[in-house]
Amino acid sequence: MPSRKFADGEVVRGRWPGSSLYYEVEVLSHDSNSQLYSVKYKDGTELELKESDIKPLTSFRQRKSGSTSSSPSRRRGSRSRSRSRSPGRPPKGSRPSVSASHQADIKEAKKEARKEILEIKLTPLVLKPFGNSINRYNGEPEHIERNDVPHKNAQEKFPLSQESCYIPTQYSLHPRREEVKLKEIDSKEEKIVTKGSTSLRTFEVTATQQKDLEFGGVPGVFLITLGLPAFLFLLLLMCKQEEPSLLNFPPPLPALYDLWETRIFGAYLLWFFLQALLYLLPIGKVVEGTPLTDGRRLKYRLNGVYAFILTSALVGASFFWDVELCYVYSHFLQCAFAATVFSVVLSVYLYARALKAPRDELSPASSGNAVYDFFIGRELNPRIGTFDLKYFCELRPGLIGWVVINLVMLLAEMKLQNRTVPSLAMILVNSFQLLYVVDALWNEEALLTTMDIIHDGFGFMLAFGDLVWVPFIYSFQAFYLVHHPNELSWPMASLIIALKLCGFVIFRCANSQKNAFRKNPTDPKLAHLKTIHTATGKSLLVSGWWGFVRHPNYLGDLIMALAWSLPCGFNHILPYFYVIYFTILLVHREARDERHCRKKYGLAWEKYCQRVPYRIFPYIY
Repeated sequence: MPSRKFADGEVVRGRWPGSSLYYEVEVLSHDSNSQLYSVKYKDGTELELKESDIKPLTSFRQRKSGSTSSSPSRRRGSRSRSRSRSPGRPPKGSRPSVSASHQADIKEAKKEARKEILEIKLTPLVLKPFGNSINRYNGEPEHIERNDVPHKNAQEKFPLSQESCYIPTQYSLHPRREEVKLKEIDSKEEKIVTKGSTSLRTFEVTATQQKDLEFGGVPGVFLITLGLPAFLFLLLLMCKQEEPSLLNFPPPLPALYDLWETRIFGAYLLWFFLQALLYLLPIGKVVEGTPLTDGRRLKYRLNGVYAFILTSALVGASFFWDVELCYVYSHFLQCAFAATVFSVVLSVYLYARALKAPRDELSPASSGNAVYDFFIGRELNPRIGTFDLKYFCELRPGLIGWVVINLVMLLAEMKLQNRTVPSLAMILVNSFQLLYVVDALWNEEALLTTMDIIHDGFGFMLAFGDLVWVPFIYSFQAFYLVHHPNELSWPMASLIIALKLCGFVIFRCANSQKNAFRKNPTDPKLAHLKTIHTATGKSLLVSGWWGFVRHPNYLGDLIMALAWSLPCGFNHILPYFYVIYFTILLVHREARDERHCRKKYGLAWEKYCQRVPYRIFPYIY
């Protein structure tokens, strides 16, 4: 069954039957059998049109300037635009003559008419816009200027910014006896328009640059950049205490010379470049990412699973080479500091190279402020040749390093607690998180449609998060169990396993359903799912997992996070920091998703929110 192009409630341009004129109409419904759209014109007329007779608002050419009035030089060069009446001009009731320059304008207009579809603006009627419509094709509301003048001045021209309104090429249908009145109106406005043109252009530039800054704006990201590394070391130090209570006075941070070890920093560089080498191996399939603003699609090689297998083989070989892996545990703070220094250096490099990046390669989240762009990332897809820095750091050094650190903690527990086998709690934590990492690498292609890849730039936020926060905080439960063992009973372990599997099923099924629908919306396996068509040409799922809550994958993620912490027991709240942090993170990310989707899908997103009222937690939030 062919998919429809225009959504219900969308405002488009519809051709009047028997003519080549297009008027603004509202789509009421669509008949899938006859493939006809029921539309409503502004005067209340309802007709059925073919899809070929309907055009989106963006298909009409916009004027380059922000003003619809003619330039002062053209007005001075044409007698027909003079405000005063010459002695030889015929009386008002007679037909005025047409100047040579005016005839040239008409010829030029006829040439343009062959190249584009023209909008004919009907002035005899003053019609109100549709009360519940969103008058922009990309889902953003269109700013509508209201006039309180009589209908004879309905074509009065106002300078509007190109970003906030649609100004098609226009031809007036006024009789020639009304031209004099219109010219007088234009002449009166000419001074106002000329006077305000400079300030208007300044306003347009600043308005397009102003964006809603996230994370508390510049002060917020500045504090996060300074405070996050210190908070990470504070957590690790508290975890090594005998009584890691939040009521105890936090231990002092060690001096920088105690944290820096050149040998460890060199080992971290070796780890990073080893993963980079595995990333460059010509194995695995190559896929294309989502379209960029210029229509290009970047190519990505999916070999994360192969890199994980080869890394596991190297780690296994280290046992035969008598490599002391517990050295990582005894120097855990130094390893975290080495990763932090590397992430800061990488962030500085990313910001410096982004200063020379073309405008179309910048991130939609960048603002032009140095502090904010250093944090959020200025360049969207920084690459060295075909090596994509952001995509590589998202899954490779930090995510695979997380598994290696968990294994180190398991060995450290056996060594420090004189165990012949690991504890059941440590086995559960390692198994749960190993399954999570393998699943992420197996479904590596799904990363290409996430907000991190398609919206956020690559700056300190992702560099520190991928290279430091993920391996050293996500392994926090295993690090805790080394100093604070917890003996689990098998019945309790069975409940925790059931909870983990429940969260994993929700997480994986929701993501698989979303990815399958994005790849092929007409897949017969997805025919039972209900959708809402949007003005972007895409559809929103309103049944299945995505009809349960708006972000079922977040719900599954949080259930799994709780299952990771439960093996640590209930003696301290510290091992549950990850659950608390992750809840805050996903609620904030859901709010970001909400803003982007509301802006992108417009009226269709409003309908989706009515159909699916709960965001993450059913009947709660």
